[in-house]
Amino acid sequence: MQASSGRTVLISGAGIAGPTLAHWLVRYGFRPTLLEAAPSLRDGGYMIDFWGVGYDVAEKMGLIPKLKREGYDITEIRIMDAVGRHVGGFDASVFRSATGDRFFSILRGDLAREIFRTIASDVEVIFGDGITAIEQDAGTAHVTFRSGVARSFDLVIGADGLHSSVRKLFGHEREFDKYLGYYTASFEVADYPNRTENAYVSYGVPGRQVARYALRSNRTAFFFIFATPSRLMIPHHDVPAQKAVLRATFHEDGWECGEILDALDSSHDIYFDAVSQIRMGRWSHGRVALIGDAAFCPSLLAGQGAAFAMAAAYLLSGELRRANGDHTAAFANYERTFRPFIESKQTAAERFGGWFAPKTQIGLWVRNATSRMISLPLIGPWLAGRAFGDRFALPDYNA
Repeated sequence: MQASSGRTVLISGAGIAGPTLAHWLVRYGFRPTLLEAAPSLRDGGYMIDFWGVGYDVAEKMGLIPKLKREGYDITEIRIMDAVGRHVGGFDASVFRSATGDRFFSILRGDLAREIFRTIASDVEVIFGDGITAIEQDAGTAHVTFRSGVARSFDLVIGADGLHSSVRKLFGHEREFDKYLGYYTASFEVADYPNRTENAYVSYGVPGRQVARYALRSNRTAFFFIFATPSRLMIPHHDVPAQKAVLRATFHEDGWECGEILDALDSSHDIYFDAVSQIRMGRWSHGRVALIGDAAFCPSLLAGQGAAFAMAAAYLLSGELRRANGDHTAAFANYERTFRPFIESKQTAAERFGGWFAPKTQIGLWVRNATSRMISLPLIGPWLAGRAFGDRFALPDYNA
């Protein structure tokens, strides 16, 4: 078994939280190793709105110019009816006004790639492997990889998402996973005939919604959400079964649903998962800690999971620096600093499904009417201010 020496940190997960943590740990003199189950970085993914605490962390990393070049300026949210009439929506400039122009949209995979590039030449990266066991003693975490390799590290950080393998050390996923009554799916294709540049265009019926947005290189991405009272018994990687669910759910709906389901046939990579939260009583156990969705997923519909993951990485690395590697103090301070903010966001996020996919016709009408009010003077800025006004102040760990 390879021995541990110095401040070595194994980070499981090369999405957004893991590379962000590695970036800051390298700055602070730690030696991270990044472990990713997939054979390479994951491309694409769904569109996220990037603002607030995530923007703040990216700015400290010097990434904002690059991210803006990769990102998109969505200028309009447009809601359609079954025959293609415009029945709701608003000018998205209200988001930029509410955040002081610190707002843009970006594909999750593009954000992850740009963060990874900041550490690719400075960090040991292992693709195509995962953690099967962690044993801790007074001074070390002994890790067994799926490949059979055994190594030791001073710390292990789970940044491996909603279905974290590291979190198994704390208990079974069902102990922490709170299902919110919806599923989401996303995929992208080339040459879809209907394009609306710089707009998020959606159509809904009670309990479900489908949307599209135009990407570069004549590609179009689609996003589905639908309500179902209980979890579906579908394996995470069973793409044919996931496609069958989407067809069965949306095949009778109007607007462009038929064309979108036809386009689904040409996609081999699809995101499909339950809308749920991770709520845990603690985010660390001995020499192991969790960040991002592995620790506190607020739900995909909350819209800030990537931002919170980056903030958690910044906070945890900063607390380790401040504590000079004392993980007990650092883990406690990280959680004490961030948990109240996260819990307030999780409570608010429980209601978001009802905005995206109201379950009644009256609910749809209210949502559409409210969306039109956002473009009105005074009302729009007031609503946007409520949505974007709760900023989290990042500590300065260089002071």
